[in-house]
This record gives sequence, structure tokens and C-alpha cells, in this order.
Amino acid sequence: MSIYLEQVDFVQPNGRVALKGINLQVKDGEHLALIGPSGAGKTTLLSLIGARLAPTHGQVTVLNQRIDQQDTASLRLLRTRIGSIYQSPPLPGRQRLVTAVLAGRSGVWPAWKSLASLLYPRDIAGARRVLSQVQIADRLFDRCDQLSGGQLQRAGMARVLYQQADVLLADEPVSALDPGLALAMLQVLKQDASARGATLITSLHAVDLALSCFPRIVGLRDGQLAFDLPASAVTQSMLDELFANEASMPYASKMKTFPTSEMTFQYPA
Repeated sequence: MSIYLEQVDFVQPNGRVALKGINLQVKDGEHLALIGPSGAGKTTLLSLIGARLAPTHGQVTVLNQRIDQQDTASLRLLRTRIGSIYQSPPLPGRQRLVTAVLAGRSGVWPAWKSLASLLYPRDIAGARRVLSQVQIADRLFDRCDQLSGGQLQRAGMARVLYQQADVLLADEPVSALDPGLALAMLQVLKQDASARGATLITSLHAVDLALSCFPRIVGLRDGQLAFDLPASAVTQSMLDELFANEASMPYASKMKTFPTSEMTFQYPA
């Protein structure tokens, strides 16, 4: 089992309960999408799985290691096996894109190699390869503060692709991309994970993308699991209940479907 959560609660410092009673199992190599309204707990859940937070109560096991039983050194080593993609990637603005991508291996490279790569990139060909996958290889030597929001999101993906982690966690990774490019980038992540047998968990506010791209859907609301089902079993009434009172609905009651070369992709009507 790649990921195992048992009766997990997480209480924020201000006392707000962000997650309550979460039970979740994810097999090695499985792909799933987290959906739910803003504030449902999706980012917190990914942070727990990514070993960046410890649960207030309960047990979180990732790659056969319990998060709450690891010392600092062990946690640092575990995080090298987990690739995290953020909605707003924390890439230094003055750093060149090639250097930011190669930093994906800083956790496994010896210290001298990581430091040397800051002065002169140690694997330009490798950085170009993953940037080609996300369609921004032409920006290889540009500074990160010269990139658009969508390009920065793809740069964050490229960094994790270069990392070659055993678990890929993506928190709203395509929110700044148009629908066609968003679909293409999710396919890149899925193909990379499938080729290496890696586990992929993605939070998406775009329900149409989640249902089209992922075989398993986990719905979160108010910090609790609303459902955990195959995509084909998720109904409109479940979505209506999950997103009740959401000001900006991420889906529509009427959908129109456009075929692509690989799948049927749904856009709101």
C-alpha cells in the first residue's frame, strides 16, 4: 500500500478543524483526483500525505513509513520520494528556469553537485527534456520571474518530472491553463506516473477534468470524506450535494461533450 490514512484529524493552530476522521487507502501506482469546494481540506490532505504536516490525531503512512514516527532526517529522506506540485510553485524569481528544474534532484544529489549546479547547470539536456514535455523548453534559460502564471505552473510540473518521485501530489496544478492545455498537462503527469509505476493524487476544482482523466474520485466537504468512488459511479446529485452553496460552481448541470484523441472531455455547456 502506497498511502494509508486511519481516522486522521487535523486541527489548525487557530482551532479550526481542517480534517476529521479521514480514512483513505491508495495502492502503489494508483491515480485519483480529490474534488470539493474551496476550504474542504484538499490542500491540507495533500500536505499530510506529503509529510509536510503531521496529523493532530490518527495515523498517516506513506511509502511504508508512519509520518508521526519519523525523525527530522528520516522525514527529509522520505520527502525526496514525494514530488509536490503547487498551484503557485515556490520558484525563486531571479533563478533561471533550468536551475529551478534541476533542483528537483537536490534531495538525492550529493551536496557538492547541488551547489555546483547553482553555478552551472549539471544536466541541461535533462532539464530540456522535461521542459519539452510541458511545452516550455524555449524558456530554458529565462528567469522564473519572466514567466507567466501558466508557464510557472508548468515549470513546477517539470521540476517534479525531473525528480522522478514515487508519489506525485499535485494541488490544483492546471488552474492557470486553458482547458485544452490543462488536459494535455494532466495527461503528461499520468503518463509519467504510469511509466514509472508512481502513485498520483491530484486535487482539482475543475470537476470535468477530474471525471475525464481519473478513474477514482474522492469527494471532500467540510474536512470529511463525502464519497470515494470510481469516476463512472459519481452522479450529478452527488456533485450537487458536494458543491452546495459554492458561489462559483466548477461544473454545470448540463454538459456537452467533445471527443479528443484519447478520451471524452467534458466542458460546461
